[in-house]
Amino acid sequence: MSTGTGSPARGFFACACFHTDNVFLRRYGLHVSYRDEPQLRRDYGLVLGDHGCRSDEDFNAVLEEIQKEVQRRKQLDHQSMARKAIISQCYKPKHPEVYVLQDSFLAPEFLETVKYCTSQDADLQGLLRRIDSISDKRIYRLPVFTEEFCRVFIEEMENFEQSEMPKGRPNTMNNYGVLLNELGFYEAFITPLREKYLQPITCLLYPDCGGGFLDSHKAFLVKYSLHEDLDLSSHYDNAEVTLNVSLGKEFTEGNLYFGDLRQAPTPVPKYVEIEHVVSQGLLHHGGQIHGALPVASGERWNLIVWMRSSAVRNQLCPMCNKKPELVDAEGFGDGFTRSPEGDMPKTVDLCSLI
Repeated sequence: MSTGTGSPARGFFACACFHTDNVFLRRYGLHVSYRDEPQLRRDYGLVLGDHGCRSDEDFNAVLEEIQKEVQRRKQLDHQSMARKAIISQCYKPKHPEVYVLQDSFLAPEFLETVKYCTSQDADLQGLLRRIDSISDKRIYRLPVFTEEFCRVFIEEMENFEQSEMPKGRPNTMNNYGVLLNELGFYEAFITPLREKYLQPITCLLYPDCGGGFLDSHKAFLVKYSLHEDLDLSSHYDNAEVTLNVSLGKEFTEGNLYFGDLRQAPTPVPKYVEIEHVVSQGLLHHGGQIHGALPVASGERWNLIVWMRSSAVRNQLCPMCNKKPELVDAEGFGDGFTRSPEGDMPKTVDLCSLI
């Protein structure tokens, strides 16, 4: 298999906090930061105890899990590049046509919405008449793909999953799924999806958080079933705007739930529960606290696209809430760039970041 690299035209970076912050402890449902053992005991000893980590054996298991995850992150770029090289040379797709985005993959309603958003008279109110607005949390549902494309896309993912190719996990919280950059989907599929189709929409929906200046992404598939990942704990995304598309297959339950923005928590969060609709996507703030309830049967696949704006995140890393400490990274990294001071578009409201 030979695919494009999908390499960005300019340099992107990660924040150094990736190696220390937001380490997820699945057994306890907690995210922690880690510098060393004394810091871990000092900052998290009580809360870990409240969640059932009470013996030295329990704490040592936590420490080992964290250190293993930190080491994985430090080796992530190197290992991902190695996997990608093997996949590019050795993997034989079942449906090679799905690697290049075509209008025929997209729902007619989605194409009409994009056409409106690129018209001279487009505005927010006109867009809101064409998509579904869910609650007051600025979560929006819209058709994205055709059901036939979803079926074929999952077949391709299953073909890869069943192959002997090396596979990386999508992120800290998901153990089952596919990293689309390693499979060669960025250059001819995800990048044009973001630039040509999604950004005209997000420009109107999220002008205050870089919706018109989305210049990088991370895209992956997640898979939930009774014998694999069952649900997803509360979290927020490393993104300015997230697209979450339900692809199928047959499943029951597993609804998403959304709470407050991480930047504006309330004493008693109000959650809204949202059902999956196959072939339709949800757009939401990356900083919206959310999770997924357990599936009751079947198998659920979702496409996740974390869309990032360097103009926003260069000012404040969303994961450590500090000015990013840039470190080298492959590809799009975590969406940070070395930009001159004052390179912030006027449409981005910095107050929304605090």
